[in-house]
Amino acid sequence: MVTDKLLPLALAFIMFALGLGLTLADFGRVFRQPRAIAAGLASQMLLLPLVGFAVALLFGLPPDMAAGLMLIAACPGGASAGLITKLARGETALSISLTAITSVLAVLSVPLVIGFALRHFTATDIATNLPVFEMVRGVFVITTVPVALGMLLRHLRPAFTTRIEPVAGRIATLLFVAIVVATFVSQRQVLFDHLAGTGPAALTLCALTMAIGFGLGALVRIERRGCIAIAVETGVQNAALAIFLALSVLKMPAMAVPGVIYALLMNVCAIIFIGLMRLKSPSPAAVH
Repeated sequence: MVTDKLLPLALAFIMFALGLGLTLADFGRVFRQPRAIAAGLASQMLLLPLVGFAVALLFGLPPDMAAGLMLIAACPGGASAGLITKLARGETALSISLTAITSVLAVLSVPLVIGFALRHFTATDIATNLPVFEMVRGVFVITTVPVALGMLLRHLRPAFTTRIEPVAGRIATLLFVAIVVATFVSQRQVLFDHLAGTGPAALTLCALTMAIGFGLGALVRIERRGCIAIAVETGVQNAALAIFLALSVLKMPAMAVPGVIYALLMNVCAIIFIGLMRLKSPSPAAVH
């Protein structure tokens, strides 16, 4: 229960810290590059579910595990994607914009993907009356509102914001690490029981989709920082939402297992990705 209460607060603070370093001009620049938005949406909304389906078949996962992996692929980007993008020296405003847009589009996409997965892998056709509007509202409260508050503080008190931004950034990074550790500790039994069977598929899905996201951005000639944002948004999913839907809405606990495993492995992938991108990225002064 403590983790359940603290996790949203930690994510909200992370987004607030990101907002301290953003301005409306950053988002204006993003939306003047429709190719970046289009590539990000195509990567996450179309390619991710297709890759998830292919990975589930390739690894021959049991029906519930395969459907659970598809559940991960159906969910919008995770709230921590913005911080990971910033740490990897990517376009933070693009990442946050894609998280917001995909969270709204999830109203349509999540029921469709989950419905297909259940019919194909489990031969069931249960009604998936998912609380998508509540989900969108939750994502809005945890991501959009804190970012807006951080930007507002930057606008009203620029000197104060300049002083506190480095400290807030360090705290946000520590919170991200704490979330990874808390995920492992709280779900260690599930991880130990199923990591060998489902872990390789989850790891493949994450690594492959991040590579595809980066490659798609490069293919349509988006700058490197935009490619980083698309890669992170495609690979870092809202695993907490997937777990909630499996347990509380679909009432299929086994489908939550891939979400628990993915929650840990996607952060492992993210840490490796951050290291690789920082080795090849320009000076930190270029990061927003």
